[in-house]
Amino acid sequence: MPQALKAVYRSGIFVLKTACNLPEGIEVELFVQSAQVAPPRITDIAARQNFLKLLVERMQQNPIPSNAPRFTRDMLHERR
Repeated sequence: MPQALKAVYRSGIFVLKTACNLPEGIEVELFVQSAQVAPPRITDIAARQNFLKLLVERMQQNPIPSNAPRFTRDMLHERR
């Protein structure tokens, strides 16, 4: 069963920020998720407006399905 763990990458290793009960030597698969968001590199105002218009249209064409899993409060907030 998947288990979400938070870690910080330091000096070539992942240092866990949350406790875990994994057996020694178990192999895991990491999915890197960065909190940093880079703005689009579009400097032309008209091109940026067109990009945002197309982005909104695409979002409207692909709504979240009504049967999509619901996030709990705990899932939406970081725990420290």
